[in-house]
Amino acid sequence: MGQFDHRGIRGLTSGGEWLTGMRYQLRFRRYSLPFLKPVRTAHGLWAERTGVVVQLTDETGKIGYGEAAPIPWFGTGTVEEAEQILGGLGAFVEEEQFAAIPQSAPTVRFALQTALADTPPLAREHLQVAALLPAGRSVLSVLDERLEAGFRVFKWKVGVGDAADERVLLDDVLARLPTGARLRLDANGAWNRRQAEAWLNCTAERPIEFIEQPVSGEGQAGTDLLLGLANDFPTVLALDESLVGLADIQRWLGLGWPGIYVIKPCLLADPSEALATLARAKADVVFSSALETAVGARAALLQAFAWRGEHRALGFGVWPLFANAAFNGPSLAPFIRSSDLARLDAGSVWAALD
Repeated sequence: MGQFDHRGIRGLTSGGEWLTGMRYQLRFRRYSLPFLKPVRTAHGLWAERTGVVVQLTDETGKIGYGEAAPIPWFGTGTVEEAEQILGGLGAFVEEEQFAAIPQSAPTVRFALQTALADTPPLAREHLQVAALLPAGRSVLSVLDERLEAGFRVFKWKVGVGDAADERVLLDDVLARLPTGARLRLDANGAWNRRQAEAWLNCTAERPIEFIEQPVSGEGQAGTDLLLGLANDFPTVLALDESLVGLADIQRWLGLGWPGIYVIKPCLLADPSEALATLARAKADVVFSSALETAVGARAALLQAFAWRGEHRALGFGVWPLFANAAFNGPSLAPFIRSSDLARLDAGSVWAALD
């Protein structure tokens, strides 16, 4: 089992003829991997990543891998549901079966499609990366380390502690940033209207690139609140948890969302369709990690490198996440190069789960 070699995996013979009724042997392995450092978010302390790595082998012996890494609070199902769906498909599957996978399990569809997919044409050779900063006072020491490493774009988790204390910390964070550096704030939908307005008043005259998901956006009231905040304050806002799938993307485009769309490809059933929709709308897009293993990270990053629209820094400055290096995505650096993706070995992840 080598690198992600998918040539011919979709049923093309060496002569280019399409093989109908191609069957694939399906195997899958669940993982539960503790993070090196738990991630504190408004949803609570996230201590380990759970998911499923799938392996598809076609009739010629070609192997492809994919990853189902749901995040329950995004509405993408659970790892138990992913296992149940995969187990119900049987030991041998055909691609036509994938259409029957419920919309509530988009990561399962993503995993299977990834295992079949050829590498898309890449539009760029390298992309800038935003470094993830932890919640609380540890943000300052980590920020100093990331600045020393050459990062100039940062994403800080807020909405975790006392809002007044976090805004005091914001002064300290901004004071450390050199000219030209950019800071993103990620509230994970933690704020209510009053808190969001207080933050937006605070950031109005400050060098904040954008605030990600300031309020939850649930229901019509949440939608109206997000739109109101985006139109009433100068700081740019971004949707994240509000974008569970293509239907959400289409809905917010229809509503004329004036801000940014944060896209986690691993949480979408079909990223190519969702991204084509965003591209037609000339939407402002940020590609972001779902804290997946190297299998899902490579698939997600390939989507980012194939994007032909304008690029903001990728939200992939998260590694190393796991103690075993086989599970980690590219090394933490201010830029990711397309050549870095070729070094991510799905076979090593699969073997490490044995």
